[in-house]
Amino acid sequence: MRLGLVACLVVVALGALVGWRYLAALPSVGDAQQRVDAIVQSHHGVEVGTPPPTKVGQAIVAVEDSRFYTNHGIDVPSMAHFTWGYLTTGSTQEAGATITEQLVKILYVQQSHTIGGKLEMLGLALKMNQAYSKPQILEMYLNVIYFGHQAYGIAQASETYFHLPPDQLNWGQASLLAGLPQAPTAYDPFKHFDLARERQSHVLARLVATGVLTPAQAAAAYAETPSLPPSR
Repeated sequence: MRLGLVACLVVVALGALVGWRYLAALPSVGDAQQRVDAIVQSHHGVEVGTPPPTKVGQAIVAVEDSRFYTNHGIDVPSMAHFTWGYLTTGSTQEAGATITEQLVKILYVQQSHTIGGKLEMLGLALKMNQAYSKPQILEMYLNVIYFGHQAYGIAQASETYFHLPPDQLNWGQASLLAGLPQAPTAYDPFKHFDLARERQSHVLARLVATGVLTPAQAAAAYAETPSLPPSR
């Protein structure tokens, strides 16, 4: 028993050493903001600052990564699910990437569906979490994520769908936009309004589950049917 315990501790120690050396060998994430700036400029966008817009930021966190403020850039249960899938079936399909992982994928990782790309994404997400505060990571994410209709970042999305700056969105509008990044084409409110509303309902349910809104507040937000400009 004691020998087995020692063996397990040795394996863990060796794994930690290999992991540390792997992280050290990965590129720096010190240029993340410059990469965000380049993406925004290439799409003629406008960046939101720190802190990010409250309502849409909370809605994005609730639906995309509810443990964002407590995780270390990676989500251990999702990582375990990915590892089990890879070991048992060889699948490299992503499972519930965190906001930090999604940001790293946009800025640095080209082949995230390979095992090497997935490991790189996880490692860079850990480094990103060490290098930047949570508000900074969320701000960068909101400035580069795609919302459909050539709207890159929440500033362009807010203008495209509602002709409003992000900090003037109500809960109904913010929850609708927060549901788009997962599948911008499928949930396109101009073409698939009913599906966009179903997704919005899910976002509002997540806001209730995470304690941001009460059920009554979520119901009131859903009742505020978002008014969109003429179809594009």
